[in-house]
Amino acid sequence: MNAPSSLQVRVARKAVEAVDICSFELVAADGRPLPAFSAGSHVDVQLPDGSTRQYSLCNDPAESHRYLIAVLRDPASRGGSAALHERVHEGDTLTISPPRNHFPLAHDAKRHLLLAGGIGVTPILCMAERLAVAGADFEMHYCTRSRERTAFHDRIAASTFAPRVRLHFDDGAAGQRFDIAARLATPEAGTHLYVCGPKGFMDAVLGTARARGWPAAQLHYEFFAADVAPQQGDTAFEVQLASSGRIVVVPRDRSVTQALADCGIEVQTSCEQGVCGTCLTKVIDGVPDHRDLYLTPEEQAANDQFTPCCSRAKSARLVLDL
Repeated sequence: MNAPSSLQVRVARKAVEAVDICSFELVAADGRPLPAFSAGSHVDVQLPDGSTRQYSLCNDPAESHRYLIAVLRDPASRGGSAALHERVHEGDTLTISPPRNHFPLAHDAKRHLLLAGGIGVTPILCMAERLAVAGADFEMHYCTRSRERTAFHDRIAASTFAPRVRLHFDDGAAGQRFDIAARLATPEAGTHLYVCGPKGFMDAVLGTARARGWPAAQLHYEFFAADVAPQQGDTAFEVQLASSGRIVVVPRDRSVTQALADCGIEVQTSCEQGVCGTCLTKVIDGVPDHRDLYLTPEEQAANDQFTPCCSRAKSARLVLDL
């Protein structure tokens, strides 16, 4: 039996978890069990304003009766978080995707280092709970602006793995703040690092780890937002569809997916920011200008695939497997 392409869920509970953070407990509208998921999974949520956003599941993967997501109301966002906070209430029905996991645990790791910044705690918390159940060796660091902005504080404090968690507050004493450079100073054989949070936090963690020689295979991350504004120097280029030979011009102020849609050629998208991988497309010829946060640096260097929702071209033409 094929998995459903979408699920109808009801908001069974909406709760304030911290300043500007609400959680939403989602249950199947028909009362049936929901599809299974693993730690690190997310769902695409269709919002009342017509947009689609990705939210990590942060409940126990052993549960089949509900999904739990938490959403930060971000004034700098494109409106998705505001739509959930203001227009979605208990009893409302939403359309979501089945769970997908681009941020799985490496179960062969000897040790796990979990790093969460702000709302990035959602997949990290799910990982911590799964690792605790499995009896795995791990430590978790959770960095927030203040105690009042620390979602799931009480849930963590009451957990069996609480001694493995260190909380770091920006407004706290200097000695308790997380020292990224010190913690990642030396690569640790068999230790896998997982990080999720604001882009600045993730860039600092990943940049430090790479500079210190942590192997790429031991670094795991997932971005949920990116800056996709046009850049100075952007120019027009061509994309050619391998199946038909058709050539489409991509103007400097349009994305590849937008230019294709203007010609009646639809490419499935979701985030439109280069973070989810939904639109990932094979590149047969040409050199992409990668602007996504989905592919690893090694995958980008191969230049055999790209995200047409945000990436562009360094060559005059890209030949795409479309």
